Amino acid sequence: MRQFFKYQSGVIFFLILAACVAASIWLSRWIPCEQFDNVVSPFLSGITSAVAFMGAWLIFRHSDGLRIRKAWGLTLLTWGLADGAYLVCWMAAPLSVMNMGAYQLTTHELLIGNLLGWTLLLYPTEALRPQWLTVRRALLQLMPMFALVALDYILPVNLTPVISLYPFALLGLLIAYMRAYKTWCEENFSTLDDFDVQWIMRNLIMLVLVGGVYFYLCLSHSHTRAFTQLWLVIFMLAYSTEKILFQRDPWTMVQPSLQEKSDESEDIVVPEATNVAYRKKLEQWMEHEKPYTNPNFRLIDLQQVLPMNRTYLSQFIHREYGCTFYQFVNRYRIEEAQRLKLEQPDIKIGEVSARCGFSSPTVFTRTFTTITGLTPRQWGKKIHSA
Repeated sequence: MRQFFKYQSGVIFFLILAACVAASIWLSRWIPCEQFDNVVSPFLSGITSAVAFMGAWLIFRHSDGLRIRKAWGLTLLTWGLADGAYLVCWMAAPLSVMNMGAYQLTTHELLIGNLLGWTLLLYPTEALRPQWLTVRRALLQLMPMFALVALDYILPVNLTPVISLYPFALLGLLIAYMRAYKTWCEENFSTLDDFDVQWIMRNLIMLVLVGGVYFYLCLSHSHTRAFTQLWLVIFMLAYSTEKILFQRDPWTMVQPSLQEKSDESEDIVVPEATNVAYRKKLEQWMEHEKPYTNPNFRLIDLQQVLPMNRTYLSQFIHREYGCTFYQFVNRYRIEEAQRLKLEQPDIKIGEVSARCGFSSPTVFTRTFTTITGLTPRQWGKKIHSA
């Protein structure tokens, strides 16, 4: 059951997300605009603020010194303060901070919305590009948005669509880094499940959905869409907090390598004779010691037999075997699994996956099928019928 929820989490995630959107759209049709402004909006903002503050407390309490968790904690704290300020304004005076009966968001509402949206990008930015975002770079990111808001006040032209789309430009840059991040993980680790590369993609998908509803809200200020966005934000803050609390940060596991000199990323010319010797030494070690049976086997563990740093090791594997470290190790794991199946035809898949270094039978079956083109069961039948 635990494995089911772990590896079906993507399906469950999208089902819950779709249910939130569908339910919010259906419920909003029964709520008059005035009642939404005076009752529903403050109520949902109160829930958002409570979820954000509770999440921020949990994140900072269990940050373990990780910058990536602190980034999400700062995001939660900002959202909690923003919604708390809205509730104070709503209770203290009839200020139209968020008047859902209006046709469009005002310029100051656009600015607040964009700033809150930008804070949601702090976590994926730190996840994909650790330690890249500094105060200076943050200000450089926000300067174009402030300039657009200023022009919207000055010029007679309506710049609402342009201002509301600006966060999507920053989000697009993050999505472009996803492939590079996945490749980096495959170059350094033999098991990716602990890092759940797909989780960051889900996080970006949630940002796109929240941003899409916000963009529509900027143009129409429909209380139906506002209701949908509020529920999406609550779901995103709660779901993301739970995931980030138990998410491992792969960058910290190779932290010494992050301090390597920049020139070490260049290709290294090694004599062919040395390459052959290194390759033979590595293959003998892999075959005799079988380090790949450890699910936590990492690229830097190759330093036990090859006198290279992480960058050189990654280049060596890619140059000599034409694949990433993750793919290189999984080839050995599948060969070991095939050997076990030949020696013990009745062995269970769960035992095979555990003895070969896979984190679960599901991962083993998926990897086996990818490499051989057959499931373990189909392969076994084919071998024994030949």
